Amino acid sequence: MSTFLVEVVTPERKVYAENANMISVKGVEGELGILPNHIPLVTQLRIAPVVIKRDGKVDVIAVNGGFIEVRKDKIVILAESAELATDIDLDRAKAAKARAEQLLSAKRDEIDFRRAELALQRAMNRIGIAKK
Repeated sequence: MSTFLVEVVTPERKVYAENANMISVKGVEGELGILPNHIPLVTQLRIAPVVIKRDGKVDVIAVNGGFIEVRKDKIVILAESAELATDIDLDRAKAAKARAEQLLSAKRDEIDFRRAELALQRAMNRIGIAKK
C-alpha cells in the first residue's frame, strides 16, 4: 500500500514525522480524509484531533488550529500547538477545562468570552484524546 510522509510542526518543535497510509483532519469547511496521491491543497484546521493511520496502527494528535498542506507525497500540518495522546497530562487538561468554564460563566466582555471559549475547546480536545 502507498504511503506518504506526515509532519506535524509547531512554532516550538516538530511533534510528529512518520509515513502513513491515511490521515483524517477537521478543516474549517468540514472533515477531510486524505490518502496517498491526494490532490494538492491548503486549508485551515479547527481545534480537533488529527487521526493518522499507518501500518495497522493509529496515532492521534491533539491539534489546536493551524493549517494543513497536502502534497502528492507529503503532508505538513503547521499547528499553533499539538500534543501526542501519550504526552497529554489529563489532570492539567481537566484543570484548564474547569478554568475555561468558570470564565465562560462569568460573562465578561466579548474578547474574554472568545478566549475562554477557545481554551475550553482546546481542553476538551486534549481530554478526549487522552482518554482514548
